[in-house]
Amino acid sequence: MKNQKDVRTIAFIAMLGALSAVLMAIRVPLPFAPAFLEFDIAELPALFAGFFLGPVSGCGVIVVKNLLKLLTQGTQTAFVGDFMNIISSICFMLPAALIYRFHHTKKGAVIGLTAATLFVSVVCVFLNAWISFPMYSRIYGMSMESIVAMGSAVNPLVTDTVTLMLFSIFPFNLVKHGVTALVTYLVYKRCGNALRRVLSPGKQETDRKKSGN
Repeated sequence: MKNQKDVRTIAFIAMLGALSAVLMAIRVPLPFAPAFLEFDIAELPALFAGFFLGPVSGCGVIVVKNLLKLLTQGTQTAFVGDFMNIISSICFMLPAALIYRFHHTKKGAVIGLTAATLFVSVVCVFLNAWISFPMYSRIYGMSMESIVAMGSAVNPLVTDTVTLMLFSIFPFNLVKHGVTALVTYLVYKRCGNALRRVLSPGKQETDRKKSGN
């Protein structure tokens, strides 16, 4: 039974990773963000895995997603964007999954998703300011002024690096992860029973017999 459960878990992670890779390919720009930032809800399957199976499984979905993306599409960012996607996705999924794990209620889910959204939005500001943008500058020979200009072209509030982070990077991630969190909350319980039957059919049968149904 344990081996069967392990196989189902691995298959579940792979399936959600594949779904996440598909969602990652469906991207749309936001009007206040520069063109290199595109909206998607690809972290949704990782949140499901984190809620159902725990943070390690959520991380597994994130890794599978990025590996499939690299295998099917390659990298357009010299692996910088792919690495940053893994880090930011983990920073989003992990707090939500951990809080929900210790507070397994609707209120716990709301707190976890809200905290995770705020946390990853702040983290992405520092990741972009200190890691990804400097790396892009070195790899592609772009100055920070050029990157800021891309932000200024769509958002007049962006005039320098600080305002780029405050009025473009931060709100972009707040919207992106906020929408993902909201969708997760709305559909999680609806899908929960069906997924539990797939992952733990033995437990479902035991519970049914105990209840006399």
